[in-house]
Amino acid sequence: MSEMVTICEVGPRDGLQMAKSIMATEAKCAWIAGLAAAGVREIEVGSFVPARLIPQMADTGAVVRFARTLPGLTVVALAPNLRGAEAAVDAGAHRVSVPVSVSAGHSRANLNRTPDEQVAVVGAIVDWMRAHAPQVELEVACSTAFGCSIDGVVPEDEVVRIAAALAAAGVSQIGLADTVGYANPAQIRSVVRAVRAEIGPALVGLHLHDTMGLGIANALAGLEEGIRDFDSALAGLGGCPFAPGASGNIVTEDLVFMLESMGFVTGIDLDGLIAARALLHAGLPGEAMHGQVARAGIPRTFQRAA
Repeated sequence: MSEMVTICEVGPRDGLQMAKSIMATEAKCAWIAGLAAAGVREIEVGSFVPARLIPQMADTGAVVRFARTLPGLTVVALAPNLRGAEAAVDAGAHRVSVPVSVSAGHSRANLNRTPDEQVAVVGAIVDWMRAHAPQVELEVACSTAFGCSIDGVVPEDEVVRIAAALAAAGVSQIGLADTVGYANPAQIRSVVRAVRAEIGPALVGLHLHDTMGLGIANALAGLEEGIRDFDSALAGLGGCPFAPGASGNIVTEDLVFMLESMGFVTGIDLDGLIAARALLHAGLPGEAMHGQVARAGIPRTFQRAA
């Protein structure tokens, strides 16, 4: 059998937080249902953050509750602190994702805390979830792990240190995020190897952006290093409001095309993703949509992995 690669669609969270307009809750739910119908089995549907900071996420509780009704879907919600994690669990999220910036500048801009202070916050979330929600998964993303638009170069040793501190705090699912899209394939390989040498199988995934046009190349480098979990966004939506210059995530459609063409199984139907683009466009008609597969069309040579 072909090897499975898991894709978590982050468009409804990472993508919409940078949208110029607010997508109606009904349209957002229809889009998420379309993604699930295409075979996407993990979707980060929103974040529990103050609506005054990111008004696009004000309806996350309602969206989580809707997404829970979709059969076979793992519903993920981002939470920057314990209060957010409690709200995510209360709404019914299957998994809570918590960001920890490696660079001090981004950590201050995004969370108003130092990286080490945010690691301590994660420790408190671990303790609370063990006591009150052991059935809910917890994952932590090491943001700006490959560079920062505020601080510039992020030392590899610092990425390893933060990842090790998170593992010591009890986190068993840790990802590396190229938040601003500055990484290159050689750097992906080097950082993945260094972090894995320190924390082993606790390193599970990559979250990549395409600012410099290297997103898919970086995904391939991660794949060759054994990563089997990737975040991506339909139509390449996304960015970070607290990271100047950051552009969209890698395109889900293009990532699925690459993986399936190489013989990896994603369980996702490309035609279904193209149909979901129409739902996205209907809900956000003014937003730019990206992707080579959608532009060129699915080639006649394409065969899904079995």
